[in-house]
Amino acid sequence: MFARLGRFAADHARAVLAVAVLLMIGAGALGMTAFGKLHSQGFTDPAAESSQAQDLVQRDFGGGTNFVLLVQAKAGTVDDAAVRAAGTELGRRVAADRALSGTASYWQTGAPALKSADGRSALIVAHAENQKDVENIVDRYQGDDGPVTVTAGGAAVANTDVTDQVAKDLMRAEMIAVPIIAILLVIVFGSLVAALLPLVVGGIAVLGTFAELSVIGSLTDVSVFAINLTTALGLGLGIDYALLTVNRFREEIAAGGDVRDAVARTVGSAGRTIAFSAATVAVALAALLLFPLYFLRSFAYAGIGVIVIAMLGALFVLPALLKVLGPRVNAGRLPWARPTSTVSPWWARIAGATLRRPARAALPVLILLVLAAVPLFGVRFGTPDERVLQPPASSRVVGDVLRADYPQNDSRAIQVVTVGSPGAALGGYAQRLSELPGVSHVSSSAGDYSHGRSLGVSPADSTLAARDAQRLTVLPDTTDSRSAEAQDVVGQIRRTAAPTEVKVGGDAAVLVDSKHAIASRLPLAGGLIAVTTFVLLFLFTGSILQPLRALLFNLLSLSATLGLMVLVFQHGFASSVLGFTPLPLDTSMLMLLFCIAFGLSMDYEVFVISRIKEAHDAGAGPREAVIQGLSRSGRIVSAAAALLAVSLFAFGTSGVSFIQMFGIGTGLAVLLDATLVRGVLLPAGMRLLGRHAWWAPAPLRRLHSRVGLSEAETPRVPVSSAT
Repeated sequence: MFARLGRFAADHARAVLAVAVLLMIGAGALGMTAFGKLHSQGFTDPAAESSQAQDLVQRDFGGGTNFVLLVQAKAGTVDDAAVRAAGTELGRRVAADRALSGTASYWQTGAPALKSADGRSALIVAHAENQKDVENIVDRYQGDDGPVTVTAGGAAVANTDVTDQVAKDLMRAEMIAVPIIAILLVIVFGSLVAALLPLVVGGIAVLGTFAELSVIGSLTDVSVFAINLTTALGLGLGIDYALLTVNRFREEIAAGGDVRDAVARTVGSAGRTIAFSAATVAVALAALLLFPLYFLRSFAYAGIGVIVIAMLGALFVLPALLKVLGPRVNAGRLPWARPTSTVSPWWARIAGATLRRPARAALPVLILLVLAAVPLFGVRFGTPDERVLQPPASSRVVGDVLRADYPQNDSRAIQVVTVGSPGAALGGYAQRLSELPGVSHVSSSAGDYSHGRSLGVSPADSTLAARDAQRLTVLPDTTDSRSAEAQDVVGQIRRTAAPTEVKVGGDAAVLVDSKHAIASRLPLAGGLIAVTTFVLLFLFTGSILQPLRALLFNLLSLSATLGLMVLVFQHGFASSVLGFTPLPLDTSMLMLLFCIAFGLSMDYEVFVISRIKEAHDAGAGPREAVIQGLSRSGRIVSAAAALLAVSLFAFGTSGVSFIQMFGIGTGLAVLLDATLVRGVLLPAGMRLLGRHAWWAPAPLRRLHSRVGLSEAETPRVPVSSAT
């Protein structure tokens, strides 16, 4: 099957290349429109109670506060005459702004919650109707204004700041990664022409996926962070697939024969590996489609798209290029480069040493991975806020001031919205909520309450009543709106009897609901990944023990990676170097990191096991098959992993902490897998399995002979010992 694809690409090489060029021109034009269609939200479940509460606030109360102006006096306090006059005029302008609603100003309301503890700053809060208008709104108000300095913040500004930062990060990451990757490719291939081919496949994957995201972004919500995955994974897979294909083609050319036959044999062997590899990565990312958070689904859209397009580029465009180039694939050879050889004596020696003493080699690696996984038991979960940004961002500056100087500000309050009017029972309900453990203050249109005591009615309370609904703001004792204590308060409110149906929202409720949305679907997603990966690896190898070994080793290395991410990004190890604020880890990003790293680990599993299986099928014994397989694939896998890690680690320079975690975590997972797992644990596991490594029950062997994908002709590659 795959050999026929290779012959087709070789026989129609110029036509294939012409079609590819036209498609890429169209994809590039369409892909440039994707950026304006993507969003920075998507961390919530739209069907969750907290989302319903937010919808009710939007419908009945004009939306919650998502835009904050921090007004700081240059001298004196906010009650001085000049500052008061400037603040009053600013509040009037904000209230008249058609892009904002629900404006409340300290100078209009006199609310103590809108004034800092030291009296040197005050707040004007509002709701931004349209996220796309936020940047213009900020430009209208932020900066020096006579006796005051105005800084914009709030959730709406944080979303804009994150989107702008992602665009800057993407450019910086590409400026760092692409030159380094280009230099490393030349070193790895020893040839300028061969080094360009992975960049061609990667470029096809990236441009094609941008076009796909533009189309999907016109139909449904797509996260802007999918762009990061597209560039990193597109370059990475392009490099992986091109390394495998070009090295195999060089083997065939070195063995002599016609270029057309060499292309067919290359696609017949490497193409099968690439197809199975792409399927395993795509399956891992397809599990993200099960989650209701469009942040996660967006990575499935981008990830599956970039995988499929990279695979098509490797199966059609790359073979056509190889047919046109022929032996000239080695053109531009560096003066110091040795003659082409894909066999690595160094990897052969590592495999041989591990096979001689598997326990001595594997035990230190197992201990290291287990110790690295230990911090995972202490993981705490959160949802992103402005603290994922670094302090120069205005939303981060405002957020820090609110946490430090505004203990009563409503931005951290739990929102309780009634469906219908509770009538005279509202006051009693508000009083009962104020008596709950962990609750500091409750505001309602019936009055304010603290620990069961009535504090009377404040001017701001009138904004909490609508025609057929009421809104109560419940302020927890903790200053962290996403803390475990705040989440406990959400649970208590939801269990407290209410006079009418209520919906509970706010930051803490969003986190509770997001964790539930992920946890409730996690068994199904995990089961889907495990079962489909097992089936694919069985179809690839014909063994039921190989998929089990691969799943076990991958889970071990991924647990170690996630444990290290807890140590770094939650506990703050090296935070001063990387420049982020340690926070509870975002549940969505952890799920994403797991799925992508799992898929890439299986990518390298397929690369290595295909060579071992090939040697086994050619008659090599268990020990010789492992040594030959690793000697022929180890160099490719280690080079591919190093190049992909460069692309991923470049995101460690990001100004958004969870993008840093994604880049560093995925890059680390790739390196751990390509070295410790493939180099040590895999040969040790194969030695443990011995001659049973390729075992399957007789019925499954017959099934594999019918449905397992294999080539009828054996690639013309010698299988003599690499030792």
